[in-house]
Amino acid sequence: MPYVQAVIHEVQSYGSVVPLSASHATTQDTQVLCYSIPKGTMIIPNLSSVLYEEGRWKFPHEFNPSNFLNKEGEFVKPEAFVPFSLGPRMCLGEELACMELFLFLVTLLRCFLFHWPQDGAEPNLTPHFGIVQGPKPYRLGVRLRGQQSG
Repeated sequence: MPYVQAVIHEVQSYGSVVPLSASHATTQDTQVLCYSIPKGTMIIPNLSSVLYEEGRWKFPHEFNPSNFLNKEGEFVKPEAFVPFSLGPRMCLGEELACMELFLFLVTLLRCFLFHWPQDGAEPNLTPHFGIVQGPKPYRLGVRLRGQQSG
């Protein structure tokens, strides 16, 4: 089950459905690198930049669930995993959402077989941008486990 958790977290990290956090405002004059940010300035954190930051991930630019596994194969959640934002405006439902994703995925995998249809191409992983980002449309075959392919 640690590998399933790692896959779910890697999907959230790699997919980065909500790349920007809610807007925040500085509470005091702040210095970030060589930039001065005055008190009261509205900022919008770019969460995707952390999710792909080199030095924080074993494989920052490829889909690889081992980003969330230690040497013993146990699930670990790095500090840089922030798809639910961070700080006081962090999503309060993160823990519930992660449990629901786990139960939903395990149930689907237990009941169904997923496959590429013969006439279907692999999905284009270039994100489709909008308020949230997601994959471009693609075809996927699904059948009940134990059912003969037809």
